Amino acid sequence: QVQLVESGGGLVQAGGSLRLSCAASGRVFRIGSMGWYRQAPGKQRELVADITSGGLINYADSVKGRFTISRDTAKNTVTLQMNSLKSEDTAVYYCNAQLVFRSGSRGTMYWGQGTQVTVSS
Repeated sequence: QVQLVESGGGLVQAGGSLRLSCAASGRVFRIGSMGWYRQAPGKQRELVADITSGGLINYADSVKGRFTISRDTAKNTVTLQMNSLKSEDTAVYYCNAQLVFRSGSRGTMYWGQGTQVTVSS
């Protein structure tokens, strides 16, 4: 059974740092884009950052210069380094990945279970 397993959330003071990691477990042929989304209470889920299999990166304007996304293709992992955290970064963070199970097939979007990030001011 394939799943995305997240780790690294927690409570941090404003200005601090956290590192989120996500690993795809199970058997996949390849992984397309991987990324991180977040959802704050009462708000819609929004893209934080994503990275294609070729290494192209996209960041939300609100996190540019503070967050860094990276991936290890060999290990099927994606990491989000979050620096200079602000109270408005408080949310549940979800890992997302496009998983392809056989050659020539289209990818299927998978989500992690979510990890809470709380930034105290």
